[in-house]
Amino acid sequence: MDWGNVTTEDLLDALREVDWSSAPRPLTEFFSRFTVPRSYDKWNSRLKCNLYYYRTNYFIMITFILGMGFLRKPIGLIAAVLAGLAIAFLNDSFAVSFNEKVTRTVRQFSPHLAAKMRPPITPVIRGRPSARRGIHICGRPRWVFVLALSIGSAILWFVSCAIITVLVAFLIGLLATFLHASFRTPNLKARLNTFREEFRAVWRNYSEL
Repeated sequence: MDWGNVTTEDLLDALREVDWSSAPRPLTEFFSRFTVPRSYDKWNSRLKCNLYYYRTNYFIMITFILGMGFLRKPIGLIAAVLAGLAIAFLNDSFAVSFNEKVTRTVRQFSPHLAAKMRPPITPVIRGRPSARRGIHICGRPRWVFVLALSIGSAILWFVSCAIITVLVAFLIGLLATFLHASFRTPNLKARLNTFREEFRAVWRNYSEL
């Protein structure tokens, strides 16, 4: 895949749909080799490739920096966790996996309640769904949980007076991510992983025909 031809919108769509449950890359690989890009095109391609390949590492790094900023403000830390969950629920794979685990756990205690938590069935016309199936969590549309978590996080931030703290910590996390993605040289594993994900996307589109 030529990352130079991948738009920002394509990258965001890929990050939203890709599986985030994979383990982070080892630290020895994460901090292995850094070089200065030779041109703007090289830097643009490297940035997108690293953001996709090291996505789990970057998420953990930003979460750790936010946690360090909230050591003296536990309410702010809870607000950051709620905001992190709201962002995580925007990822299709995480939302579906979370819903399945919760439903499976509830089914052990109350099968009747677990049945109510199933997403609504999409009508099928001529062998194909009449509309794209939306993501549901515990039987409710995903946006309900994202909105509730966002509102709860905003209220806790306001109460704890930690808005400035979270903004500074978040900017530091974004800056660290940007610098690492800009200077970390993509390795062979990153390229092979890209080709594997590209093949999976093509196979998924083929299976839906």
